[in-house]
Amino acid sequence: MKENRYDDPEFFAKYSQMSRSKLGLEGAGEWQTLRPMLPDFSGKRVLDLGCGYGWHALYAAENGAKGVLGVDLSEKMLEVAQQKNTFPQVHFARGAMEDVRFPDGSFEVVLSSLALHYVRDYEELVGRIYRWLTPGGQFVFSAEHPTFTAYGSQDWYYSPEGKILHFPVDRYFYEGEREAIFLGEKVVKYHRTVDDYLKPLWRAGFTITDLSEPRPPENMMDQPGMQDEMRRPMMLLVKAVKPV
Repeated sequence: MKENRYDDPEFFAKYSQMSRSKLGLEGAGEWQTLRPMLPDFSGKRVLDLGCGYGWHALYAAENGAKGVLGVDLSEKMLEVAQQKNTFPQVHFARGAMEDVRFPDGSFEVVLSSLALHYVRDYEELVGRIYRWLTPGGQFVFSAEHPTFTAYGSQDWYYSPEGKILHFPVDRYFYEGEREAIFLGEKVVKYHRTVDDYLKPLWRAGFTITDLSEPRPPENMMDQPGMQDEMRRPMMLLVKAVKPV
């Protein structure tokens, strides 16, 4: 399923008010953990799948990438990305990550930030990414943590007085479609376990070199709701390398 809620004006307006939308990478709670996992971009050809506003694509260019292509299904996302882009080596294209095709060995780096949980056939996409990378190429991605996606609602359980009690985890081993509420709107996502994120990488031929469940950074702990983010993991970060 290739859902594109981000071109809905009301949904996009809400997304535009998020910290990560207004402040860029520094406004993303996982950035301090993700940044050290990123490769040296110098002279590299980079693909950013589900690029959104293009923050990661622009970061790659700022750090020496030879060429960067950002792909996203949302016209509104790409409009913002184009407006922010001042690098001649950065280009953006509209398309679903499930549909794009490139020749083998087209890139040294593939990135994807918080987009793979929208993909139904993750393993098929991983196989294509492996082929697109050159030997020694790196695939770095973030996705919503399986603990976060399992139940589906992606919200806390509250007391009658509105106090947070706990975060629900249920149907963990039942992979597949979930209807979540994001920014007050219904969104379709796909739940998979940690196994189901990692084993397709191994089967494709990748070596996993880093993995993290990022915690909220200290400098964001005073923001509303951030203390509660210590109660359950929200994201999974993975770095995989195609052997030389």
